[in-house]
Amino acid sequence: MRISQLAETTGVPVATIKYYLREGLVPEGERTNATQARYGEEHVQRLRLIRALLTAGGLSIAAARDVLRHLEAPHDSVGEVLSVAQASVTPAAPEGIDLSRARAVVDGLGWQIDPDAVDALASLEAAIDGLEAAGFELPEGALDGYAEAMATVAQAEIDGIPADSVEAAVHYVVLGTVLVEPLLLALRRLAQQDASWRRFGG
Repeated sequence: MRISQLAETTGVPVATIKYYLREGLVPEGERTNATQARYGEEHVQRLRLIRALLTAGGLSIAAARDVLRHLEAPHDSVGEVLSVAQASVTPAAPEGIDLSRARAVVDGLGWQIDPDAVDALASLEAAIDGLEAAGFELPEGALDGYAEAMATVAQAEIDGIPADSVEAAVHYVVLGTVLVEPLLLALRRLAQQDASWRRFGG
């Protein structure tokens, strides 16, 4: 199909497709002459994936490019890819941040984590800071409850990683990490509405 047909099929404007091509997010089509190229189903799927990463996933162009690069690159282990996927949705840790409280929380939970996972720890530290700055005190046992719920989610996700090939595992881990996070937040809000309805009524 020509680029105009690709745009019609995917709902992505021609100008946007050309931008993605320039940015290296979409592979070049098969050249039919000096000014035209032919595109196939793989381009349709790539554009839909990019849209999902940018919209549902909330990634920047640069972060989406990084995710796509890791989807296509060979990997030796799933653990390596999990770190990459988490980095794409986790802000970088500020220079010199004190992670002592975050580490204490993780140690108290008995979780085994990557000792170099400072970005995720920094996000936890920032969340603790925000609660304290606002004077918001979690109810007793709430943090442990949150952690238990997240551990259940995490275990289900890790159990779901395909074991038949590293390539399939990479696809599952990267897209699952980036695209499921907004789903979890949406479900939390809806669950809150349900719990409120059951406790306080309509």
